[in-house]
Amino acid sequence: MIELLTANTPNGKKVSIMLEEVNFNYKVTKVDINKDEQFKPEFVKISPFSKIPVIIDHDNNRSLFESGAILIYLGEKSGMFYDRKERTVINQWLMGQMGYVGPMLGQHHQFHHYNPGKSEFGEKRYFKISERIYKELDKRLANSNFLAGKNYTIADIATFPWIARHEWHNIGLKRFKNLTRWYEDISEREAVKKGYDLLKKGEEIPKV
Repeated sequence: MIELLTANTPNGKKVSIMLEEVNFNYKVTKVDINKDEQFKPEFVKISPFSKIPVIIDHDNNRSLFESGAILIYLGEKSGMFYDRKERTVINQWLMGQMGYVGPMLGQHHQFHHYNPGKSEFGEKRYFKISERIYKELDKRLANSNFLAGKNYTIADIATFPWIARHEWHNIGLKRFKNLTRWYEDISEREAVKKGYDLLKKGEEIPKV
């Protein structure tokens, strides 16, 4: 059984979606980051940077932090969405999400959604970068069904929850037809619907 320790964030949803996709038995243990529970010593012991998500694989008493590493682990454990022959390409798009798409959209959330009006420079900078991310993903998806090629992989699972916050971004997802097609195709997957509702409170994937 997999225990997922997380908050209800895009990084947390990556893992719950993957767990639903591979049909692993799992339970969610909520970490309240608004109450600084991520800084408790018992959590820091398994997450040195005090970040969610973390999984504990109780089948072998192993814990993992960092969402990208967790997706790779689950892909290898399940034999799904992480094809050995395609891993070089998959890893590039996964790392692109980890190092660029997620952090930059996350900064856009901070300035545009959570703290509007506090920094004109920050709002303009991260809006511009986020809009460029939409354009870059759209360009890739004009020539590829999914980010790493013709097949749905952990690279798509990692990226999807960040684009699912498109209403926060105020960029206009529907302006990007290829990204919209990708987003809507993934939105229809039953495992994605279940995993997106991480806390099982009836949360639905935002429409375009």
